[in-house]
Amino acid sequence: MVSGCTTTGKTADRSSVSPVIDRIQQRGELIVGTTGDMPPLNMTTKKGGLIGIEPELANAMASAMEVKLTFRTMRFHELLPALKAGKVDMILSSMTMSGRRNLEVVFVGPYFISGKSMLTKLKTLAFMQNPSQFNSPKTTLVALKGSTGQEFVGKSAPHAKLITADDYTAAIKMVIGDKAHAFVADYPICAVSVFRYPNQQLTTLTQPLTFEPIGIAIQAGDPLLMNWLQNFLITMQGSGELDAIRKRYMNDASWLKELP
Repeated sequence: MVSGCTTTGKTADRSSVSPVIDRIQQRGELIVGTTGDMPPLNMTTKKGGLIGIEPELANAMASAMEVKLTFRTMRFHELLPALKAGKVDMILSSMTMSGRRNLEVVFVGPYFISGKSMLTKLKTLAFMQNPSQFNSPKTTLVALKGSTGQEFVGKSAPHAKLITADDYTAAIKMVIGDKAHAFVADYPICAVSVFRYPNQQLTTLTQPLTFEPIGIAIQAGDPLLMNWLQNFLITMQGSGELDAIRKRYMNDASWLKELP
């Protein structure tokens, strides 16, 4: 058994008091994992850039750390494995601070409050609002693979047919193409999708079904980074900057024209 050794590349230096911050500062770069397709929190523009509440937060973090910012986009279910392997320094991707995930990684936040909803068509809304129909073998629901939406369907509608999608775009297309009765996802994503596809007769619930705090996920074992992020969010909230970012994407839909 060898003790006191250091690691390079994929994982942080466990002998350091602040291994992830050391890694960020040594390379002069903050690497953030995200999906890039979860509006209004994160989305990819026609030009290939990332916009949204979370990219703006990440840019502010990198500026405060005086390092450059790099995003690594991947499928949602790939994010936690990438974080634990040290391929990203943190996750900013509409990730609920769930108890199950918190057993694996540290969460800081929340910086946004969300909740589960359903994206469906106007013609099937009444059908989906009937609890007996929602939890019926005749009902087909789609949720993002590895998401709390998948967990919600498993608990609330165990008899329904569940299909898991790799990304939100694929799930929304299933509803539009009548391959699923509803897409179970975070309320903001459902609401944005209604406006994003105005000719598809989509609708969503007026109130979320659950309470879900969204936070920053980081590796365990770096108390200094956790403290830095806590203070960063306190400052952003106290200065009004966090609310301004939220309003920019929640109250103004002009950014929709930048999406493919």
